Amino acid sequence: MTNLTLFSQIIQIIPKDIFNRLVRERGTDKHCKGINSWNQFISMLFCHFGKVNSLRDISNGMRAARGNLNHLGLERAASKSSLAYLNEKRDWRLFQQLYFELLNYYQSVHHFQRKGLFKLKRKIFIIDSTTIPLCLEVFNWAKFRKRKGAVKVHTVLDYDGCLPAYLLVTDGKTHDVTAAKQITLPADSVVVMDKAYVDYSWLHVLDSTGVFFVTRAKDNMQYEILEQYQISAKHADTILQDADIVLSNKVSYNKYPKKLRLVRVWDHDNERELLFLTNNRSWTAKTISQLYKARWEVEIFFKQIKQHLKIKSFVGTSENAVMIQIWTAMITILLLSYLKEKAKFGWHLSNLITFLRLNLFVKINLWDWINKPFDKPPEPVQLNYKFDF
Repeated sequence: MTNLTLFSQIIQIIPKDIFNRLVRERGTDKHCKGINSWNQFISMLFCHFGKVNSLRDISNGMRAARGNLNHLGLERAASKSSLAYLNEKRDWRLFQQLYFELLNYYQSVHHFQRKGLFKLKRKIFIIDSTTIPLCLEVFNWAKFRKRKGAVKVHTVLDYDGCLPAYLLVTDGKTHDVTAAKQITLPADSVVVMDKAYVDYSWLHVLDSTGVFFVTRAKDNMQYEILEQYQISAKHADTILQDADIVLSNKVSYNKYPKKLRLVRVWDHDNERELLFLTNNRSWTAKTISQLYKARWEVEIFFKQIKQHLKIKSFVGTSENAVMIQIWTAMITILLLSYLKEKAKFGWHLSNLITFLRLNLFVKINLWDWINKPFDKPPEPVQLNYKFDF
């Protein structure tokens, strides 16, 4: 048995020395006389773990914890007005930096497993974005269309662990390629993306810096075949064509004058033809097809954060408040992924967060419960009394 709630034990796996160092460096607690950065951070984590709907619910939920607050490192629960003020005023970059510091820490103490492509030893990154619609009248800074507001979350997902290695939040009007051009990827890594990111000048930059890419070719791509490769009989029903090409359109060729590899694949599940483009000519056509299939992990990631965390609606309306909520959501998914990876039980992430949400303030050992959630309780002790009359 333990005197700590599951929520308290989850908070204790966060290295507080990292948090305190960032607070000192950024000065977010300077002249603070009320709710400090840690209190705000815990309140926002509770927002995501509990998936509460408003600042009032966050405040009331934390107040209901009462005697458990000191286990969270808090003296008192933040009021609704204090949270509203701090989410608007305290710099959101504290939580952005905290996410990446925690990501580096957890990756150093635990090896996050990839779901496939084990023979490919290179680092694999998946690029995509998701749009979160907002009411333009309320979030007037989030420009998208004439009468609609939105923010776009541009994400580079590390295939080892399927967690964001890079994340940029922009207004809804920012094009995917515009955001992608701000990313610096390590040499010898692989980046997988859909055809929205096909910008030949940017692809040429990736190739020049030693980064391999796999993407879908645009339907109107003009090209000339230089050499065709033989396809093995084993994969003949899936791989339709494997060839080296060069872009034949003059404008496109000036942007990417080097050879490209084109792999034409038949998708049996959806009964359609897919055309893949890559700058790697040593992988098998099957590997290229599997790499693009791995891109689905970023879609799963977006679905998870939208369904299970508080990220489709916001408890504050300012840009700073929205950024804080998004970055604390990233920290929440990082903590959940770490728990899932460490657990001996084969959790699905959706089941894990649902079970945690139902037992957030239950006092039970975290690792005993997370490793064996469905263990039978111990049998009651049978007492045999013998009475002599």
